[in-house]
Amino acid sequence: MNKHELSYFHVEKDGFRLKLKKGADLDAMQDMLRAAGPPAQLTTGPVALPPVQPMSPPAGGDAAAEPEGDHIKAPMVGTFYSSPDPESPPFVSVGSEVDENTTVCMIEAMKTFNEIKAECRGTIVKVLVDNAQAVQYDDPLFVIKPA
Repeated sequence: MNKHELSYFHVEKDGFRLKLKKGADLDAMQDMLRAAGPPAQLTTGPVALPPVQPMSPPAGGDAAAEPEGDHIKAPMVGTFYSSPDPESPPFVSVGSEVDENTTVCMIEAMKTFNEIKAECRGTIVKVLVDNAQAVQYDDPLFVIKPA
């Protein structure tokens, strides 16, 4: 059935009957739906929602709390890893001097580990993501003070 992409096969010959179905048993599903009765009627109309509460800024923090500098951003979607394996130290940490060819982290995408280079010269000022955290394309990973 897989080879010929069949989902149903039925043959009868000389009192012999063979019926093969692949996937959900549609007859059984239809019987269950009939037994359940007609679908419930949905009503539409205004719905009262609770009032929206404005978000308060973090305690004692403001936009100036993040260090000044440029960002090294994620070039792809995946999982951020700060070191090549759990027993190794991170590729970089706050205070690390980097250049264009310095590996700053790895991002795993589709079971492939991709080394991410700094692509600029400077000093790492802040690491913005946690180890094994999911990142999206263009998410800031590090704050770097250009050299």
